[in-house]
Amino acid sequence: MEFGLQISSMEPQKFRDVAQSAEGLGFDVLFLPDHIVGESIEKQLDPRTLCYDPIAMAAVLADATKKIRIGHLVLCNLFRHPAIAAQSLTTLDHVSNGRLIAGFGTGWTETEFQMTGLPFPPIAERLRMLDESLNVICSLWGNERTTFKGEFYNLTDAISWPKPLQKPHPPILIGGGGKGVLRIAAKYADVLNINQESGKPGKISLASIKRLNDSTFIEKVNFVREEAKKYNRKPDAIRISSIMFIVSICSSREATRKIAAQMAPVLGLSPDELLRAPMALIGTPEECVTELQRRAQEWGVNQFIFSGGVGTDVKQLRRIKEEIVANVKISRYAA
Repeated sequence: MEFGLQISSMEPQKFRDVAQSAEGLGFDVLFLPDHIVGESIEKQLDPRTLCYDPIAMAAVLADATKKIRIGHLVLCNLFRHPAIAAQSLTTLDHVSNGRLIAGFGTGWTETEFQMTGLPFPPIAERLRMLDESLNVICSLWGNERTTFKGEFYNLTDAISWPKPLQKPHPPILIGGGGKGVLRIAAKYADVLNINQESGKPGKISLASIKRLNDSTFIEKVNFVREEAKKYNRKPDAIRISSIMFIVSICSSREATRKIAAQMAPVLGLSPDELLRAPMALIGTPEECVTELQRRAQEWGVNQFIFSGGVGTDVKQLRRIKEEIVANVKISRYAA
């Protein structure tokens, strides 16, 4: 079982401080998002959200730490040609001494493309682009020269040197929730981070948040495991990751119910639905431990990622590690 953080919207020195605190507390991985602007549910936008370059900031995190793994949740495929992505990620693998997790996604924040004029194709096309890009990147990482003639990318005797330190290449993480991206994960991913479906609508919608629940999460896990068999991969070769954007440690069961009752209507959920929703972890430390153990055992999750500004508060980070993470005991995973 791994526990990690997704951190963003901080000044560089704060990133370093949080990274060192997380490593000192024993967290396993640090993830960065990849955005030009900070957009939340239903295109709510804060134009002053700090959005530093995630490749450069990953190098900062790698320099500030020695053991914790560093990665992206996730890089937007549309922002970089696969040859550039392969080179950047190889560099990070060397800078981190082999600690990189290479995270990829189709891209979903339509606002970023509207404001910059970058093309934002329909989701079916973006999925084909991601598939081709991963094909190219894996080839550049593994072969002396790469020739590829595709629908979107064309390379002739392309060279990428040096190769990554990790062999055959850094672990590949795919993030998303639609069947299209799950099929790509079945083909390439070492880790699948399952979240709400935002690729097709180009935003995080309340409807997509509501659709991601106990049953649909399990359906997605089962779907990717079946798809993996088509590529002669073992179903459990893909580790399942879950990210929590709302994290609230409560002082009592009564406080848990009160906070859930306050938050749930904003998301169009009932309090009970919110308490079991993949995007949230709300409760006393004991309730949180029980809930994480339930998700691991019923959903097959073996990587939990805390987000939503958790890393900005070192005291809260310590509580999460000492009162929750340290007490999660997993006896089995879902088949």
